[in-house]
Amino acid sequence: MKTKKNCLIPFGISCLFMIGVVTTASAQDEGVPLDKIDKKYLNWYNQDAKLDQIQGASVNQAYQQLLKGKQPKKKVVVAVIDSGVDIFHEDLKGRIWTNKKEIAGNGQDDDKNGYVDDVHGWGFLGTATGEDIEFETYEYVRILRDLSPKYANIKSNSEVPAGKMNEYKLYQEVKKKYDKELAEYVKTQENIIAFEKSLNYVETLLAQHLKKEKHALTKEDVAGISSSDENVTRAKAWLLEKYDLGLSQEALKGMKEHYKRFLEYHLNLDFTPRKALADNVEDINDRGYGNSNVKGPRPNHGTPVSGIIAGIRNNNIGIDGIAENVEIMALRAVPSGDEYDKDIALAIRYAVDNGANIINMSFGKTYSPQKQLVDEAIKYAQEHNVLMVHSAGNDATNIDEEMHYPSKTTLVGEKVNNWIEVGASSMLLDENLAGKFSNYGQKTVDIFAPGVDVVSLFPENQYVKVDGTSFSGPVVSGVAALVWSYYPELTAAQLKDVLLKSATVHSNLKVNLPNRTSDKKKKAKFSSLSATGGLVNAYQALELAEKVVKDPSASAIR
Repeated sequence: MKTKKNCLIPFGISCLFMIGVVTTASAQDEGVPLDKIDKKYLNWYNQDAKLDQIQGASVNQAYQQLLKGKQPKKKVVVAVIDSGVDIFHEDLKGRIWTNKKEIAGNGQDDDKNGYVDDVHGWGFLGTATGEDIEFETYEYVRILRDLSPKYANIKSNSEVPAGKMNEYKLYQEVKKKYDKELAEYVKTQENIIAFEKSLNYVETLLAQHLKKEKHALTKEDVAGISSSDENVTRAKAWLLEKYDLGLSQEALKGMKEHYKRFLEYHLNLDFTPRKALADNVEDINDRGYGNSNVKGPRPNHGTPVSGIIAGIRNNNIGIDGIAENVEIMALRAVPSGDEYDKDIALAIRYAVDNGANIINMSFGKTYSPQKQLVDEAIKYAQEHNVLMVHSAGNDATNIDEEMHYPSKTTLVGEKVNNWIEVGASSMLLDENLAGKFSNYGQKTVDIFAPGVDVVSLFPENQYVKVDGTSFSGPVVSGVAALVWSYYPELTAAQLKDVLLKSATVHSNLKVNLPNRTSDKKKKAKFSSLSATGGLVNAYQALELAEKVVKDPSASAIR
C-alpha cells in the first residue's frame, strides 16, 4: 500500500493503528467495571463446543454433569510466577494460599525457609527495605551490555581471543538485533511526534469550522461536516480515516506510553535497576534479596492470570474461574521487560518447597544465559511431582524452529515429563481458531486453550478483556487443578498425559497460520500446530482421569 497524497503524516503510524499495536500495548494498563465489558466474552472459556457452540474448555458441563454431588478430595495449590497478584481482589477472596507457619509482619523468618514474612508467597523483584522493581531491560540488551566491553572494538574474527568465538558470535547476534530494534522504535517515536502535530492541526481546523472546543470534537461531528473549503474537506477525510483505523485519545496515549517505555527501559543500555538488589545473578545461593510484597507495582498481569484459575464461581461477582478447591501462591518474579533466570529458578524452588502442586508460568524470552539454573529447578519440580504449565508466547512463531525460554528441554537435550506448553485459541470453530499472535509448534507446543478475548480480573476490583497465551496457560492450569482436586492419586506425569490425551482434536480444520504482521494469510491444519493437535477439555479430562485411576493403562485408550 502507498501513502495517499493528502495524508498529513507518515504512513507507518497509520499501520500501527491498523495492526492493533495500540490496543495490545494498552490492554492491561487499565481495568473497568464488569458492566463495561461485552457480556458475550464473559466466561466463554468455560463453555462447551456442542452445548454452546463456543470452543471453551467444557468446564461448566463438567461441573453440571460429572461433578454434581461429588466432593473434591484435595485442595490444589497453584503457584503463579508472574508480575504480582492483587490478593485482595473481591473475586479471589478465600483463594489465596497462606503460609500457616509464618507470622505476618513480625519481621522474622518463623518457618526458617529463608524468606521473612512470606505469608502469601514472595517478591523476587524487591529489597528488604521495600524498594520494588517494575521495569527491566530485555535479556538480549543485558547480554549486549555485558559483552560490549570485550568485543565492541573487534574488527575481524582474527582478533577474537582463543576459545571465545561462540561468545563473539552471540555478541554480533544481539548487537544486530539491538540496532534494528532501537532504530525501529526511534523512528516510530518520531512518527508519533509528527502524527500528533498533524492531529492537532486537523482537530483545531475542524473545531474552528464547527465553532466548538477541540477537546469536545466527536466522530459524529466530523462526519457531519459539509464545506466547500478544500482544507476542511481534506482534514475531514483524513481524520475519519484515522478514526476508522482505531484512533482515539486513549489509543494515542497508550501508543506514546508504549514506545516511551521501550526506549526508556527495555532498550536502554544504561538502565540497571537490578543494582538495587545487590545480588550475583549467576549464583543461585545468593538469595538475600526480595520481600513479602506479592502485589508489587505491576499486578495487572498476574491478577487476570490468577482469576482464570481461581476466580470464585457462581458468586454473582465478576467471573467464574475454572477450579474451585484451589489456592493461589503468588510469586512475583516477572518485571515489565525480561525476567532474570535466577529469579525464575528460585521461584520454582520456592513453589516446590512450600507445597505448590502446579506452577503456572505466563512469561518467556528469547535468550537464557543462566538456563542451567532454570533447568535444575525444573528437574527439582519433576522430582517432587509438581506439574508445570507454560505459555507458548505471542510472537506468531514456530518455536520448533526458534528457541523460546524457559523450555522443557534442558541444555543437554533431556526433556522433563511434567511440563505442558500452551498455545492460544479463540471462541469459534473457524479459520481464526488459532490466535493470530500465538506461537505454535508440533513438537514443542503441547495443546491449545482459550486465550483470545478472555475476560478476567484486574487489580482494585476491576476487570479486563485480554489476549495472549499468558491467559491460555492458566486455562490449562485451572483444568489441571480441577482434575487433580478430584483425582489426587494421579502423578504429575499422569495428569499431563490425561490432559493431553483428552484434548478435543480437529483433524481436518484448516486455520490461518498465526501471523502478527502480514495481511497475507497462510493456511495450516490446526492439528499441525501442536503435539496433540487439539484444545484442552475439562469434561473429557475428568472422564479419562476416572479411567486412569481405576486402570493406569487406560490413558492409552485415546
